[in-house]
Amino acid sequence: MRIDREGLYRLAPIPAQNVLCALEGWRIKRYRYPREFAELLAEVESRAQWDEDGLRGFRDGRLVRHIQHCATHVPYYREWFRQHRIDPRDVRGMDDLGALPIVRKLDIQRRPCSFVSECTRQRGKVLVNTSGTTGAGLTFFCTRRAIQEQFAVWWRYRRWHGIELGTRCGYFGGRSVVPVSQEAPPYWRHNPAAKQLLFSAYHMNDRTLPAYVSMIRKAQPPWLHGYPSLLQLLASWIVDRRVDLGYQVKWITIGAESLMPNQSRAIEEAFGVRPIQHYGMAEAVANISECPAGRMHVDEDFAAVEFVKDERSGALRVVGTSLANDATGFLRYDVGDLVKGETGGSCSCGLPGRIVGEIDGRKEDFIVLANGARVSCGNQMFKTLEDIREAQILQTRAGEVTVRVVRSANYGEGSERRLLREMRKRLGNETAIRVEYTGRVQRTSNGKLRLVVSEVGRLDGDEGA
Repeated sequence: MRIDREGLYRLAPIPAQNVLCALEGWRIKRYRYPREFAELLAEVESRAQWDEDGLRGFRDGRLVRHIQHCATHVPYYREWFRQHRIDPRDVRGMDDLGALPIVRKLDIQRRPCSFVSECTRQRGKVLVNTSGTTGAGLTFFCTRRAIQEQFAVWWRYRRWHGIELGTRCGYFGGRSVVPVSQEAPPYWRHNPAAKQLLFSAYHMNDRTLPAYVSMIRKAQPPWLHGYPSLLQLLASWIVDRRVDLGYQVKWITIGAESLMPNQSRAIEEAFGVRPIQHYGMAEAVANISECPAGRMHVDEDFAAVEFVKDERSGALRVVGTSLANDATGFLRYDVGDLVKGETGGSCSCGLPGRIVGEIDGRKEDFIVLANGARVSCGNQMFKTLEDIREAQILQTRAGEVTVRVVRSANYGEGSERRLLREMRKRLGNETAIRVEYTGRVQRTSNGKLRLVVSEVGRLDGDEGA
């Protein structure tokens, strides 16, 4: 019998929820940061001192090894190389990747087992869920070593800015750590393993934000991290009311969404520090980090990142190949995001890696609940729903949403019940939810899928769909 751990968590009293958060935090810390993590971090940081030629050689060497691994041990690619009579040894670097097919999330959803390596030991890998910007769930395996390297790359860029492991952090992300039904503070839980104060994304409104600010004043975390839309909500409230936090926030980092100029301005005005950008994803096929000079560098040593011209918009699509994860074959994986601006050159900071401009594709509107709370974490609702090909949440009135769903062949009555259950976890029972089925979800003019499109949950200055 399968235990509903999330259901039990929601029913537990607040002190017990804090204990469960702590236990989960320690579990995650054990496999993300093992004893040898410091050595791995030092190795990753040393690569940032290499010149461009050395970095490209390192990347292409890893790429050749990974291509041969996939051609031998991953059924999809073994079959593809055989059918097309291409010798994987002919791929000698990133310039040769054009001979391989571009793979999209739907391709992996249709044949998930065929992308799994046959030679990775069960104990050495972790099951990962993600939904990304399309609303379609994807579950895949990742080796523990690959997860550790990804976090080493992330800590490399954080340390560029002075953020050290163990720095106390106020976290504003999509984790449903506080039950939506909870009406009174505390709207946060504690993760002592990571020294995180986990703030709920699902309770933020004019009535509750004083409690958030009061807790920030009390805890005084030097580092705030989270979705820019949530941090903007907090920042706008602070600016409008001329609130003095009583201390200086040293760092603000953002993830999961694109950072809009108006969001950056509001956050800097409220906290007196400019937010630092970073681009990454669970599939680990691309990583782009902001340097101290404020420019976005491709982490060339971590993944083989291509920028492929999109025929519709003329923008460049992010297509990446994982170099670290041997458990699942992600070769030329289309992330679904676009970049604009330069994709080359050098930077005054002296760090290597191609420079990119704006990353487009991770912005979404808020969902406004009946109580006025604004929720920007739509992607969290679809992470485990692999029988949904695409989804989009539409809202024209507060407290009411329509979710448009493109069904897969495996979608059934149980799928809709699971969808509604996941949405209720985050939107509560007071929000009216209507499910509408369609063959295709509406795109923007540049071909992107917006996960949340709202006429009531858009802050002033945000761009429309």
